[in-house]
Amino acid sequence: MNEQPFFSSLIESYFIALGVLIGGSIIGGIAAFITGKPPLTEIFNLSNSIRIWAIIAAIGGTFDAVYSFERGVLHGQTKDIVKQCLLILAAFGGAQSGAQLIIWLTQEHISR
Repeated sequence: MNEQPFFSSLIESYFIALGVLIGGSIIGGIAAFITGKPPLTEIFNLSNSIRIWAIIAAIGGTFDAVYSFERGVLHGQTKDIVKQCLLILAAFGGAQSGAQLIIWLTQEHISR
């Protein structure tokens, strides 16, 4: 089984977190519209509450990250620790970018 090159995994991690956050928020906004709630406010609230799940989805679950850290610490493979940290940072960046786009879309920060 061939592993992906690291740089492409880094880019995928960023865009997966971005897509999960934006997609989940927009779909949740559609559900809010159907149920009679204010859609833009719900989109904003959902983007704040699903941010951590976007990060977890982007890094592929928590067990892979823990296993990479274990390999790095116990087996002296510091390259794995650095790679995992960069993947997590890329996921954080994707989630933060998605949250910022949602803030610009909804303009909820103006009303608060």
